[in-house]
Amino acid sequence: MFRPVSVISVLLFVTAAAAQEIALQPGTSISGSLSTGDTLTYVFDTEADSYVLGQVNQISVDVAVRILKPNGQTLGNFDGLGRGPEQFIFETDSAGEYKIVVTPSEKETGDFTITLERLEPIETDPKRLADQLMARYDNSDTPGGVVSVFRDGNTIFSRAYGMANLSYDIPFEVDTRTNIGSTSKQFTAFAIMLLAECGELSLDDDIRLHIPELPDLGETITIRYILTHTSGLREFLNLVSMSGRRLDHGDFIDRKELIQIVQRQPALQNSPGAEWNYNNTAFGLAAVIVERISGQPFPEFMEDNVFAPLQMTRTLVRPSPEHIVKDKSEGYTPSPDSGYVELGDLAGAIGAGGIYSTVADLQKWVENFSDPKVGSPEIFEQMMTSYVLTDGEPTGYGFGLFIDEQVGLKRVQHGGADVAHCSMLAYYLEINAGITTQSNNASFDGSIAFRLAEAFFGEAMELGIEESIEGAELEFDIANYDAESFDEMVGRYA
Repeated sequence: MFRPVSVISVLLFVTAAAAQEIALQPGTSISGSLSTGDTLTYVFDTEADSYVLGQVNQISVDVAVRILKPNGQTLGNFDGLGRGPEQFIFETDSAGEYKIVVTPSEKETGDFTITLERLEPIETDPKRLADQLMARYDNSDTPGGVVSVFRDGNTIFSRAYGMANLSYDIPFEVDTRTNIGSTSKQFTAFAIMLLAECGELSLDDDIRLHIPELPDLGETITIRYILTHTSGLREFLNLVSMSGRRLDHGDFIDRKELIQIVQRQPALQNSPGAEWNYNNTAFGLAAVIVERISGQPFPEFMEDNVFAPLQMTRTLVRPSPEHIVKDKSEGYTPSPDSGYVELGDLAGAIGAGGIYSTVADLQKWVENFSDPKVGSPEIFEQMMTSYVLTDGEPTGYGFGLFIDEQVGLKRVQHGGADVAHCSMLAYYLEINAGITTQSNNASFDGSIAFRLAEAFFGEAMELGIEESIEGAELEFDIANYDAESFDEMVGRYA
């Protein structure tokens, strides 16, 4: 028999349960259960500038985690894995009571445990800060990574975290070979520059001079345009994905398809040199040009002319995802159904990616920028000079390198991501220093490299910013500002 009073009683119980706030203590696990519509809130007090790391172990329920600041504003949302440990990590900017709100994803019912693993002041010592920021990847059941910092030819910090291979319990080491993804582009640009310096080609050559089967798209595309992402060619990875192939699930791309895709492009997406559009197609073609001029496969050319002369003994271009790379990290990405799944490398990536390297080898590479043992100072000056579009605007990108500043210090850098590997390499030419981060975790936080660079090189950066503002007018003169200057900012942003 239907009795409304019972329903009301149940609703009151659920409401009371949902409103309950449970105190959370560091190092203590608390069990919980969720049904559709439930909300459980956990609270703890902390000071400003605290580092917080915890996890919800999703035993039989997929949860969503929301972090609330003392003022009620949302600080972060975490909802990546469907089962297993869902990590949450954040830093506090104010003292007070923080809340961790746990709800079931969609219509799920089940059990979980929540643990506040670390609640501690944000480290001020750079090395301990590195350990703190990498703590989320430093477990026996998580893909890991490595951080390396160097200055004036000396490695001042290098440490590995977590696992290189989860199937065989192989830990990440500082000399583990890792796919550096698009960080590879600077090597491809350098190969072209070596050939140009030897007189084998000109940066102003029409690419059809070297790959004549490419179509005439109405305007000349030079090698310079393909090295600066201003060619107007379409992104082949986007086009392949639009055709239905799942690159994130290992669908194969043959390198021969690159030219075939360009042959089917009806028109340029922009006039060469007029717009900057990040483009893997162009760097794939650059590798083809290197092969046709040198008469060598691209991996072989790079070994003979770059890696071996620089004694980069742990670096190679992987010819295909089937090619064996000894001592490499396997790539992983979070799975909605389990902790992590293993993913192979992207096929057809040579030129745009495809290089495996180590932090020590990458240090040798960027230190060659300022004191070249391979190549010439003129090559690196061109590579580290921003390309200027036809309208006079600099792009902030040279040949395979981003050029920018960090806290007043000039920086050249390039990140990379294959299907599941992540990489960042940053070099600060003025102080002959740099930092590298590598990971086999697709969800790796690439900003860690820049955060640690400020920790290790902060004194030089503060000096740089003082020099950059010396004599500058810091006060904004609103009375004399021309409002029409805002017109330059009008437009559609993406």
